[in-house]
Amino acid sequence: MLMKIVLGDVLIDLTQKEIKNVHLSVNPPKGDVRISAPFSMNIDAIRAFAISKIPWIKFEQKKFLTQERESLREYLDRESHYVWGQRYMMEIVEVDNTPAVELKHSKLVLHIRPNTTKEKCKEMLETWYRMQIKIAAPEIIKKYSSRLQVNVERLYVQGMKTRWGGANPARKSIRLNTDLARKPSIYLDYVVLHEMVHFIEPTHNARFSALMDLHMPNWKQYRDELNKLPLKC
Repeated sequence: MLMKIVLGDVLIDLTQKEIKNVHLSVNPPKGDVRISAPFSMNIDAIRAFAISKIPWIKFEQKKFLTQERESLREYLDRESHYVWGQRYMMEIVEVDNTPAVELKHSKLVLHIRPNTTKEKCKEMLETWYRMQIKIAAPEIIKKYSSRLQVNVERLYVQGMKTRWGGANPARKSIRLNTDLARKPSIYLDYVVLHEMVHFIEPTHNARFSALMDLHMPNWKQYRDELNKLPLKC
């Protein structure tokens, strides 16, 4: 069951599940708050728990709100763009041919038709970033499928405003944020593992942490680093 709890200026998404303990998280990039609670816990007890955590919630939200953000992109020559954490200078090349995106030495080259709008350039580049994730992720999934003994049958890549990834164990699917293609590749590795571990343990409890520790000892470092990287505007 999904519902909202409003505590002053704090909005919380509440989900009640077949779990033993209550779990609270503040999530990037905007500091959205989520609580997972057992069915046996009544709403008054959940509210009391949330109220006791308000100082911590606001502290975590402040970190996200003050996080550095990337400048708005204009899709012009010599503008900086990032691919797998590396900086590239954009080069616009007008062609009377099929539009395409190409990495060439230190340049990110957009081959576009004359009079292509900024919105179309953005769409082209987002599609290209999405494809980079679709190319890179299957090998990572294969690696962790063997280690975790779980199978991912569906992979979705999309723009997401509040999450780096998501998992649906019942459908054996994971979702990845397109923006991961702009970040160093280790963070894609971390997010894939994180979501696949949720096939085994749906919450962020001690068992989840133990599995993450086993397969990626530095995962907390990667999580914190990812959450501190500049966000898209």
